[in-house]
Amino acid sequence: MKARVWIALIAVYIVWGSTYLAIKLTIETIPPFISAGMRFLVSGLILYTWRRLSGDAAPLKVEWRSAALIGLLLLLGGNGGLVWAEQRIPSGIASLFIATTPLWMVLIDSLRPNGQRANWLTWAGVLVGLFGILLLANPWQGHSSSPALDPAGMVVLILAALFWSIGSLYSRNASLPSSSILGTGMEMLVGSLGLFAFATLIGEWDDFNLSAISPRSWAGLAYLIVFGSGIGFVAYTWLLRNAPTSLVSTYAYVNPVVALILGSLLVDERLDTMDILSAAIILVGVVLITTAKSMENRKLSAVPLLPGED
Repeated sequence: MKARVWIALIAVYIVWGSTYLAIKLTIETIPPFISAGMRFLVSGLILYTWRRLSGDAAPLKVEWRSAALIGLLLLLGGNGGLVWAEQRIPSGIASLFIATTPLWMVLIDSLRPNGQRANWLTWAGVLVGLFGILLLANPWQGHSSSPALDPAGMVVLILAALFWSIGSLYSRNASLPSSSILGTGMEMLVGSLGLFAFATLIGEWDDFNLSAISPRSWAGLAYLIVFGSGIGFVAYTWLLRNAPTSLVSTYAYVNPVVALILGSLLVDERLDTMDILSAAIILVGVVLITTAKSMENRKLSAVPLLPGED
């Protein structure tokens, strides 16, 4: 079991870390929202059909409503924003903005009614992570040899992380099928429709030419479908049931490292000292947050149940 856990964990580390580069290659000749819609339509059909043929019951209307809202928040707002922003921001740097999702989840959860209040270690992680984002955004434009980051791309990436955080928090108590894979397939199907609708709204279909799609973009799209949404997701859901949450959550700060290395090696995305320092600071912030959550979970599990609480 221990060996299986580490095999699955390494798969999530490498596969999900490499999806940022795969997105970069895909959108070279496929418009961003169309490419994301194609990815999640195929992945959603595969997951949904698989689970229904395996005997899962047909989803209820309330479950479709929940899956629709989650799918639109995560896939249209979250992933769609990421894919669009990678036209303007290097893939490795984009992964760092998305890695701040735990920071936004803590902030939102602390501020919302009946939310979970953060402890001092969690807030320390949030402040450290936000400081890293500030350095990464490079507002002074004088200390870095790398080109200045596109302001619109940075704003969209921050919004993408926020949408992903809101969708993730909502999904905790949403009415969804007992099968997490069936629920994810539903979310992907609705999310793909939202992505296609938004692509139509902003006129992406005018720039879509099937014959002009390059082999690299087809390869990137296939990788996202098979590995990103298939192997990576299956490994992740298996880990959630068979490994400690604190261990599984380490993907949040390993994925950006993989994305930064691959972007630098394979597509010559430049990284200077300040970029690396900013990345390290952001990852320290995420480590502090995940450590604080792990400590809280251990404390809760150590509290004995009172009569009537079992």
